[in-house]
Amino acid sequence: MSVQLNRIQPVAGPEAYKTYEMSSPLSTHWRPATCAEANCQYYADGFQVRVEGLAPQVLYAVQHSGRKYTVQQVAEGETYLAFEAGQPCLRQSLHRVRVERPPLYLVRDGDWRGNPRGTKARLHQNPENWVEDFATHQQAIKDEIEKG
Repeated sequence: MSVQLNRIQPVAGPEAYKTYEMSSPLSTHWRPATCAEANCQYYADGFQVRVEGLAPQVLYAVQHSGRKYTVQQVAEGETYLAFEAGQPCLRQSLHRVRVERPPLYLVRDGDWRGNPRGTKARLHQNPENWVEDFATHQQAIKDEIEKG
């Protein structure tokens, strides 16, 4: 599945633009979390897994995961494993929570189409400098337009 974005086509090439970004990379600004820490709805409310259609090895893994469940036969060919609330969901390994770390304040040459010059991004040490850089850049654009 691809995501279709509607973007206004820029007038100039990407080399004429700058991108200001606040970034919180998964590798440095997030850590693995339990279901409880992640406010997981499946942990809070419990969850069900439909048996029909699961590959045998997946069904075996779910049934032998150490989680408490009951078998619920809803209709012929419609069976669920109902897992109690308060236990880890089956996607626990995907849960993440932010660590107490400020975002990275970056300025890159180029735009969403890329950085044709291949210049290195500038990392500001604090948000004030990043905002000042952005304001200075906007003022330079305004001055250029007014010269026009």
